[in-house]
Amino acid sequence: QVQLVESGGGLVQAGGSLRLSCAASGGTLSSYGVGWFRQPPGKEREFVAAISWSGGTTRYADPVKGRFTISRDNAKNTMYLQMNSLKPEDTALYYCAVTNFGYSGVVGHYNYWGQGTQVTVSS
Repeated sequence: QVQLVESGGGLVQAGGSLRLSCAASGGTLSSYGVGWFRQPPGKEREFVAAISWSGGTTRYADPVKGRFTISRDNAKNTMYLQMNSLKPEDTALYYCAVTNFGYSGVVGHYNYWGQGTQVTVSS
């Protein structure tokens, strides 16, 4: 069973940057597509970005396109989310997850989830 641990969240001013990391153990990350999701306060979990097992294909939600970049290092069993030009509406609990469905944007396609890391963007 794959275990995922996110890190890198925090408090940042609008316009700032953060880099989230997600370290995997108990399994080989290269076997899966991986994704980032977020859950804003009082709202449902939503898709942010995903990347195929090889890293060759990515998918982004419209609100983050051009600002966020997903990447992975299979040798380190780790994936990343670089977040630039952050906005207050990016405030959420961010989760990483793995999927057997390529680079899906669907929450239900992901088998294993981390516990989340909080990102707060002040205006």
